[in-house]
Amino acid sequence: MNFLKTVDLEGLGKKYSGKVRDFYIVGDTRVLITTDRISAFDVILGYIPYKGAVLNLLAGFWFEKTKNIVDNHLISIPDPNVTIAKNVLPIPIEMVVRGYITGVTNTSIWGSYEKGERIIYGIKFPNNLKKNQKLKSPVITPTTKAEVGHDERLTEKEILQRKIVSPKIWKQMKKAALELFERGTKICSISGIILVDTKYEFGLDNGKLVLIDEIHTPDSSRFWVKKTYIDRFKKGLEPENFDKEFLRIWYVERGYKGEGKPPKMDQTLQKAVSDRYIIIYKKITGKKFKKFRYPVEKRIQASVENYEI
Repeated sequence: MNFLKTVDLEGLGKKYSGKVRDFYIVGDTRVLITTDRISAFDVILGYIPYKGAVLNLLAGFWFEKTKNIVDNHLISIPDPNVTIAKNVLPIPIEMVVRGYITGVTNTSIWGSYEKGERIIYGIKFPNNLKKNQKLKSPVITPTTKAEVGHDERLTEKEILQRKIVSPKIWKQMKKAALELFERGTKICSISGIILVDTKYEFGLDNGKLVLIDEIHTPDSSRFWVKKTYIDRFKKGLEPENFDKEFLRIWYVERGYKGEGKPPKMDQTLQKAVSDRYIIIYKKITGKKFKKFRYPVEKRIQASVENYEI
């Protein structure tokens, strides 16, 4: 199978790499290339065909749909895998908003709840909740933003005590995150999808709060099928999903949750994840995803050069 593992662009200077994106800083802009790398449990596990393009294009769709809630960093999308964005100062907090109690990772609230914890991320949860149950109202469970190693849980008190952001900016982040989640929930619902939980990342553009990274993609969100959710929940079955949870569960079933050497993903898994990502793109946007031929490095180079940063 072919993938975009990384890309080295000429004429843009130093390349930086995150878990799934490579980027270059050119003056007051960032050239972001969304690769086909896939991570879970804060570990890069392998590559999924077309994943990068799906994430990049879907994020572009959502940036347009939510720009009246909070400004975002998007300037242009000159290529399926490329975003030209404002170069803002990132805030090292992942704003995770959860509408349901679920998950298999160490930062998920279900894992802690199942162990008997009732105050999680500084938030008190009621007794007798079941996995995958809808919460009374969405909650914000922030974590640190770690490019290396694992993200760590944060509480509102810790964020303010550590002075990661000012009380004013924190208030704006909370308001924006909940409004973005509400908007995402409504748009997904029209498509027969439940937006279960998601994460938002913000930055500061001359002191102004700006949404960055990506928004409402299958990498950063859980998506469940609405019409079968209630029946499957009552039966104690996992919801039908179109997100990365499918991949996480595959690894957990093989005894891996982020420690030690991960099992190698096979082509069957890669294709299944790729298909899910493409399906959710179509469901949410109403557009058909146009598959392309690999390799794509020359196409990306040409797209960036033609944009004339």
